[in-house]
Amino acid sequence: MKTPIFTGAATAIVTPFRGNTIDYDKMAELIDFQYKGGISAIIVCGTTGENATQPIAEHEELVEFCVKKNAGRMKVVAGVGSNDTMTSVRLAESAKKSGADGILMVTPYYNKTTQRGLVQHFTTVADRVDIPMILYNVPSRTGIGIAAETYKTLSKHPNINGIKEASGDFSLFARTRALCGDDLFVWSGNDDNTVPMMSMGALGVISVASNIVPEVVTELCRLCLDKDFDSATKLYFKYADLFEKLFIEVNPIPVKTAMNLMGMDVGNLRLPLVDMASENLEKLKKSLTGVGIELK
Repeated sequence: MKTPIFTGAATAIVTPFRGNTIDYDKMAELIDFQYKGGISAIIVCGTTGENATQPIAEHEELVEFCVKKNAGRMKVVAGVGSNDTMTSVRLAESAKKSGADGILMVTPYYNKTTQRGLVQHFTTVADRVDIPMILYNVPSRTGIGIAAETYKTLSKHPNINGIKEASGDFSLFARTRALCGDDLFVWSGNDDNTVPMMSMGALGVISVASNIVPEVVTELCRLCLDKDFDSATKLYFKYADLFEKLFIEVNPIPVKTAMNLMGMDVGNLRLPLVDMASENLEKLKKSLTGVGIELK
């Protein structure tokens, strides 16, 4: 019987940069902020953390820092996704050595592969590194999705713990739940899908919005886990526009912009990501103030 790495709200945490280096003092503040907000887990070096522009040495250093700073208060899951399977193996080995509680592994991008290739890609890492793995399905970014039957095959592996399902395809989610049951735990990969997915058996969300409102996302998941979907829906409706505006441009441009507007000072984006367009910036500001967030 598998045990989920976490339940409830997890934060796909941003990486605070100063020029081309990581601001580790700020990273420590962000980890403390997430813990105080009731978050169950942090996802380090994921999409929101701009892992695509992180050299391997920096990636490994950041994971090690976050595990030590967290000191067991929340679960720490390290992103290890790559379109090179052996790079994912190396990052998974490093995450385990650092003491991470699990790894998050996205489908390979650009070179893509077939469904059979996906099985071999994920299984190669799961076979070589004894650490719980969350599969990450986000075809809008990678150009390849995971089929329900592929999930079923992968669910048999003892080290494959669950999935971050960010396809927005509820038919795929329903079929996967029907095929896999509790052999493969599911977390929503989109803030705006949390309530409906948890009503169908997802255990929580890996959230972008919780970078700025961790207590809200924590409460949303708690209500869903308590089966109080009426209250959860009301809370979601209050923040629905903000959840949408946090994706008005490519993630993590809006969320890092929002954090800087709030005075959290998380620094710059790394190219090829750039500052928000002025018209979108005004929409984001309006959405933030609309839920009572004070801008600095």
